[in-house]
Amino acid sequence: MTSKKNPVSRKKNKKDSVVSESVTEPVTATVSTPLIQESAIKPEESPAPETVGIKRPGALFLVALVLGWLFDFLFWEQAVGINFPIFLTLCLLGGLYWLLSIGLRPAKKSLWLVAPFLLFAAVTFLRREPLTIFLAFTFTLLSIGLFATSYLGGRWILYGLLDYCYKFLLFAVDMIARPVQFVLQVRKDQASSNTLGKNSPIWGLLRGFVIALPIVLCFASLLASADLVFNQKLDEFFEDISENTKRLILIVVCAYFLIGVFLHSAARSEDKTLIGENKPFIKSFLGFTESAVILGSVSVLFLLFVIVQFQYFFGGENNIGVAGFTYSQYARRGFNELVIVAFFSLVMILGLSALTRRESELQKRIYSGLSVVLVVLVMIILVSAFQRIALGISWHGYSRLRLYPRIFLIWLGLLFITVVVLEIFRQERFFAFAALLASFGFAISLFLTNIDAAIIQRNLYRGWHGKNLNVPHLASLSDDAIPLLATEYLYGEMPTSTRQGIGAALACYRYFADLPHSSTYDWRSFNWSSWQAQRSLEVVRPYLAGYVIRYNQWPVRVRTPHGELYECELRTTVEED
Repeated sequence: MTSKKNPVSRKKNKKDSVVSESVTEPVTATVSTPLIQESAIKPEESPAPETVGIKRPGALFLVALVLGWLFDFLFWEQAVGINFPIFLTLCLLGGLYWLLSIGLRPAKKSLWLVAPFLLFAAVTFLRREPLTIFLAFTFTLLSIGLFATSYLGGRWILYGLLDYCYKFLLFAVDMIARPVQFVLQVRKDQASSNTLGKNSPIWGLLRGFVIALPIVLCFASLLASADLVFNQKLDEFFEDISENTKRLILIVVCAYFLIGVFLHSAARSEDKTLIGENKPFIKSFLGFTESAVILGSVSVLFLLFVIVQFQYFFGGENNIGVAGFTYSQYARRGFNELVIVAFFSLVMILGLSALTRRESELQKRIYSGLSVVLVVLVMIILVSAFQRIALGISWHGYSRLRLYPRIFLIWLGLLFITVVVLEIFRQERFFAFAALLASFGFAISLFLTNIDAAIIQRNLYRGWHGKNLNVPHLASLSDDAIPLLATEYLYGEMPTSTRQGIGAALACYRYFADLPHSSTYDWRSFNWSSWQAQRSLEVVRPYLAGYVIRYNQWPVRVRTPHGELYECELRTTVEED
């Protein structure tokens, strides 16, 4: 087949070779993609998207099926561990292999997403603390999802909040719908090229199997009734068939979704236009005066609140009693409300910035000034919230519910500062990118802090200085806490009562680790933190012979060699330790 070529099309880059131009390919499947043939199109016209060819559909099917089998191999009857990063890394490599083989190279900025993907993927098997690994799983999937949806364009840095919603909605739809379209097109192309016609022996084999199946099942049931041994063997065979069928379905479903992901990257990842890039998604309709009044009123309210709070920044705990509150009441009261105030202040600033008309340079400067004043006041409110957390820590020690917000407030404050800078330089579109970086920073901070180990270190220090040691709290943490507990128990210098409390916590961990279980977990479920915890418990086991576990009633309790009795599970609030 010949056609006239436009001179422009001769200058096409090799990466656009996804358009079917080679007659040596036996099968070419077509999908809807923004990569278009430019023949017979005038340079000044804007061509509409059309259906073009995707090369090597067989390779796509093969890669997806291999990855589906690997998913079954790595996760069937296994806990999530090192198998998670291994599988996603293989998916990344398999997708890159197919995309590169058809001439589609990733944008350089898209490759930046590989770094957070690898980092968070590693965290998933290095820690056991719940929030840390939850965010690690979330951001691992988010990073590889962003890579897939911006593979060719690389403009994920410019994504706004609406772009994230639209892109991932389109991504989910393509995962479900695009493989069906692709398979139908493959069958259509095969039929048109007569590679699998009606007279093919494959169709005869399929028809024969369909006819033979009920006949074989009928004879098998009769033979099973005639012989008990054959019946037992047949039952075992069908049990294996049942499990294998489930696993086969799992493989096919996984391959199906992966085909959708790879096709999405090939066809929908150019990011030619973003929402609100050329014109605002919602036209500004709010006048400058109205917005200035809103910002000014809220700023006055926040200023009054800051004046009331200001004495506590310098007076500390002495002024708390004067105000009529106990130390613990002040530390608890209002923290959540202050964070909510900060959050809605951020939403208000961003919303007004998008909806307010600023027609002159003076109005733009006044609006930016009011935004800066409001952000400064919000920052002081965040300092007040941080102060409340610090008071709670100084009185009760560390806990997860105190460390989480302490780290979160730091990154929230940095995000507010970034919002002010973006407002001053008229670069509001980068807010979503700034929020993404702040979220990444918060998750990385949790990993580097090692929350449960930090709780152990801080609270043991307090116990060494005569403060109350909450043993049930120490015994209710994740595997991240056990190595440090074992080290302190064996080598730390501390009062005998503190050492006995640590031993009680370790005895609780040892008891739960020794409970019989029928799991068949192997290297695929490996987690570095759990492995370190297991080694530490084995090292300390001989020294815990004097600790007696009472497991005949709930909650499980442990008695120390000195006769003190501790619970192995935390039932009271962390504030009452």
